[in-house]
Amino acid sequence: MNKSVLITGSTSGIGLGIAKRFAKAGYNIMFHGLEKDGAHIAKQVGEKYDVKVAFSSANLLKSEAIEDLIKQTITSFGALHVLINNAGIQYVSPIEAFPNNKYENIIAINMNAVFYASKAAWNQMKKQNFGRIINVSSVHGLRASEFKSAYVTAKHGVIGMTKVLALEGAAFNITCNAICPGYVKTPLVEGQIKDQAKAHNMTEDEVIEKVMLKKQAVKQFVPLDAIADMAVLLAKDSATTITGSSFVLDGGWSAQ
Repeated sequence: MNKSVLITGSTSGIGLGIAKRFAKAGYNIMFHGLEKDGAHIAKQVGEKYDVKVAFSSANLLKSEAIEDLIKQTITSFGALHVLINNAGIQYVSPIEAFPNNKYENIIAINMNAVFYASKAAWNQMKKQNFGRIINVSSVHGLRASEFKSAYVTAKHGVIGMTKVLALEGAAFNITCNAICPGYVKTPLVEGQIKDQAKAHNMTEDEVIEKVMLKKQAVKQFVPLDAIADMAVLLAKDSATTITGSSFVLDGGWSAQ
């Protein structure tokens, strides 16, 4: 039986890149996202790589919807071996102008959803004596930037949660790790470029050069393939002792 993976936020950006890499490796995939053609995206990937797929547009703002998403995955594939908490949203603003509802939604989707999904998957992973939880945090889980109070808070929280789950899962062959990318050229980052341009009163090219890649030693966006390859590595049977760690793919940003 192929192993199964649930990837939140997997119908675009980093999540879709990870999903394609897992499909290539033979995993059955529960896709999740808000794209209107999400089911079609999932179907295309499944047909290309000859794996089973399913799709959900579960609202990650609601714990009950997240619990149902886990149940749907187990019902669809008979198991849940790998959970990748990838879904995220962003908003950029000085703190005095930061809307409360934006803060609350970022905390809910970027951090709280990681807790609810991991909690809901835990008993299944214990029963299997196998589980791989991979949380897509960010270099902002380790470093801060101006105007991102909610995002930086959430991503730091995810790294803390990762460590706790690693300790609790150790006796059951459940590992938990975080991947912390720098900037990846995704639709989310494209939106950030526009927001940062307004916040800093710069052109978009200036934002890329002087804000986004300024702190990186390697002046390139992080390749999506690097993140997907790291996720597949962490999901392997042989990764039993790799747990509680944050893997930073940031072009040398945090080396400073």
